[in-house]
Amino acid sequence: MRQTLGAMQNETSPTEGHGGASLGRLATMVGSGISNQVGAAAGAHAFSAIGPAGVVAMRQIVAAAVLLPIARPCIRKMTWPQWWPTLLLAVVFATMNLTLYTAIDRIGLGLAVTLEFLGPLGVALFGSRSRVHLLVAISAAAGVYVLVLPGPSSDYIGIGLGLIAAACWAAYILLNRTLGARLPGLQAPAVATSLSALLYLPIIVALIAQGRLSGLPLFYAITAGVLSSVVPYAADLIVLRHVPPRLFGTFMSMYPVWAALAGLLMLDQVPALHVWIGIAVIAASNVVAVITADRGEPDGSTERVPSRHALTTAAAESC
Repeated sequence: MRQTLGAMQNETSPTEGHGGASLGRLATMVGSGISNQVGAAAGAHAFSAIGPAGVVAMRQIVAAAVLLPIARPCIRKMTWPQWWPTLLLAVVFATMNLTLYTAIDRIGLGLAVTLEFLGPLGVALFGSRSRVHLLVAISAAAGVYVLVLPGPSSDYIGIGLGLIAAACWAAYILLNRTLGARLPGLQAPAVATSLSALLYLPIIVALIAQGRLSGLPLFYAITAGVLSSVVPYAADLIVLRHVPPRLFGTFMSMYPVWAALAGLLMLDQVPALHVWIGIAVIAASNVVAVITADRGEPDGSTERVPSRHALTTAAAESC
């Protein structure tokens, strides 16, 4: 896995130069999405023992352990214009994962991930003057209402946490675009993930001291780190070298569906009919937003919808 990531980091051929995707690459995109949600479901099994914060802490440590030796960031050479977005990205990583996992614990995997998915969809639609995109935004809002069906029994805290995770995903996309022009390869996410892991270190120490970080909870937490971070990092980096971003964004629309299925099969979370309808409407809205992206902004400035792991793949500089 590390060799794969390292090879992809040093590859410089552009994604946009390829017009299609082989069956193997399509399978890789599907596998990446499923791995991400299966990892989240595995992490949910450890919530009762170590809590969402403990699972997030282990996930960050696993990701940092993989990224740091591959990226070998030149920390001593980083300038302030490189540091400030990296520091913000570390805060985004820490906040996004914690709010998402806490939302999963409160409202279920399918609903939480679908709400989080509004982040990249919002970035794709922001600033567009297209009537089609206006209709997409309206349909997405309607999908959210159907998905949540607000009422006296609604868990508004869980819903709010899912929306915070969505805002963090949007911030991730914008910060990653900035860092892609300022730091090569995987250096920015490696440093940001490591800083985020340091923020969670006291939680790891406390869990170890209490004897709670062992056995199955530890296994589930590490599994979440591998399946939700390491596997998607490698898979998405490989695919994004050969698959157009528009096609990749379309496949991303299945993330809420994979999440709902993972919650159903692994956590016995049975989504109500209105949840499935809301997921379908929001996923369809994203597909339309992706395939019509160029029509809304003829100058090509429209932000495409990247994966959470759609990191910059420019060649790395040596320290």
